[in-house]
Amino acid sequence: MSYQEVSAFAQTYGLLYLFGLFVIVVAYALWPRNKDKFNDAANIPFEKETNNGQH
Repeated sequence: MSYQEVSAFAQTYGLLYLFGLFVIVVAYALWPRNKDKFNDAANIPFEKETNNGQH
């Protein structure tokens, strides 16, 4: 295999791999069961902080 053949293979299937990974991440983020988890994480900055000995 030459460099050009390896490069073409990596570019073609690398694109498909990253697109598949993107679809999986978006599906995970939009899955209804995860809604509460992401809403809780989004509201962390608005929660009242406790003073754990720090000023």
